[in-house]
Amino acid sequence: MAAEVKQTCYEGSSVQSFQFYLEHSGEHKAILHWVQKILPGEFKRIGAGKSSLDVLGVGSGGGELDVQMFSLLQSTFPAVPTSADIVEGSTELVDNFKALVAKTANLQKIPFVWHIMKSEEYEKQVKAKGDMKRFDFINMIQMLYYVDDLAETIKFYHSLLKNNGKLMIIIETGKAGWDTLWSAYKKELCVDAITEYRSSEDVVACLKKQGLKYEEHVIPNTFDITECFNPSSKTGERLLNFMTANDHFYQSFTPEIRAGILDLLRNKCSTEKNGKILFNSNLSCILVYA
Repeated sequence: MAAEVKQTCYEGSSVQSFQFYLEHSGEHKAILHWVQKILPGEFKRIGAGKSSLDVLGVGSGGGELDVQMFSLLQSTFPAVPTSADIVEGSTELVDNFKALVAKTANLQKIPFVWHIMKSEEYEKQVKAKGDMKRFDFINMIQMLYYVDDLAETIKFYHSLLKNNGKLMIIIETGKAGWDTLWSAYKKELCVDAITEYRSSEDVVACLKKQGLKYEEHVIPNTFDITECFNPSSKTGERLLNFMTANDHFYQSFTPEIRAGILDLLRNKCSTEKNGKILFNSNLSCILVYA
């Protein structure tokens, strides 16, 4: 789901598991298709009349999506200087991000500041300094599962927006496959990096409570989990490991729990089409106004 883990964020085998999931799920492709359609217009509104633009990425992982968004921003405002701050707790993923920036020619002029820390640590640091840098655009893609206090996190990052700025949150859609799985097996799954599962419904509830103006868009996505139902399939096992945030799906759960999870995945989280079982991994993009 997201590109950071609560204790140490994604390092080593966790990075490999995450990359494996991305290759099989098409998640980044679905998000990219959507941002390429919607963000140019948003950027025009955000940057209108501004002499410089400041962007903050929170939990940006390996930067695959951020790099594309920076390229879009630059093509929208080629003559406007842009700065980038990136908050990401995984050293390994930050190194991946830096390597991507280094080979993307049109990003060479953007000064990047790297904050290799969890979101909460960045918040504490900013508050301690008392000198808040403000931003025109903040993106938080697939990372709100890992923060301790959802409402406070949203409140803090919203407070960093400049006039006419936007906070973009991308998270799993309520009542879709991930939400169904993690809500049903909360006791078994919410034990490590994710102690409280969240979906778009939780984010929207927070925004309403704080009286913030927002708009929500669904990013449709499904991926093939047919292999998950073949106990001898390595692909299926690796997908199950990632989907349950577990290193060893078959060893870690009782036969009853495993059977229940597989039944839920097949009958409540997915649809069958042309002999394939397609997991509903719809995402929500929530754009919050300054």
